[in-house]
Amino acid sequence: MTLELSGLTRRFAGRAVVDGLSLRLGRGELLALLGPSGCGKTTTLRMVAGHERPDAGAVRLEGEDVTALPPEGRDIGMVFQSYALFPHLSVFGNVAFGLRCRKVSREEERSRVADALALVGLAGRGRDRVTRLSGGEQQRVALARALVLRPRLLLLDEPLSNLDAELRYATRSELADLQSRLSITAVYVTHDQEEALELAHRIAVLKDGTCHQVGTPQQILDDPATSFVETFLERQRRDRAPT
Repeated sequence: MTLELSGLTRRFAGRAVVDGLSLRLGRGELLALLGPSGCGKTTTLRMVAGHERPDAGAVRLEGEDVTALPPEGRDIGMVFQSYALFPHLSVFGNVAFGLRCRKVSREEERSRVADALALVGLAGRGRDRVTRLSGGEQQRVALARALVLRPRLLLLDEPLSNLDAELRYATRSELADLQSRLSITAVYVTHDQEEALELAHRIAVLKDGTCHQVGTPQQILDDPATSFVETFLERQRRDRAPT
């Protein structure tokens, strides 16, 4: 499916956190929203999901204006930074939660949960308690819970930020492979340029609610459009350089 943002604006206390943002994603494309904390990445994602109502602009899915639709009317899956799992439920219960809200049959529920867990490498783990899982496993449960709904669009809000460096690198590769196999359209929020460069087909670099550049990873690296894009990438490289 396609996603189009047209002049999307959101203000808090009179300040534009997202300011006239316009972007378009093609079918099967993964777009990374890259930028420092407070640049409007997560607010943009929440407006796409329907959790925030824009003050101006529109969100269109497959050309349909869904700006006024609630989250459950948009056919979108979302993975939150905190994973937002239910600690009192098993892995199966967490993944099945959205299906139960949609009142699918028990037989279909079992089949779809099993398929989703297999997709993320957790086949046979449905009875496990989520509180006993590692951070990486919890992240996979959160991803399975989004995928089990078979969404037209997948939104990921800093999904790897709670993992250690080694696990984050491994999970990043798995996410890229999964998105490619499913050919699902996705928006991925991150402040980490390495994640954006490895995962995304295109990157939108944001600052103060505005988009400074949209392009392929190679275009962003080779030809930064503004001084901010150049200095942001250089600063991240410098911070990661071994001492």
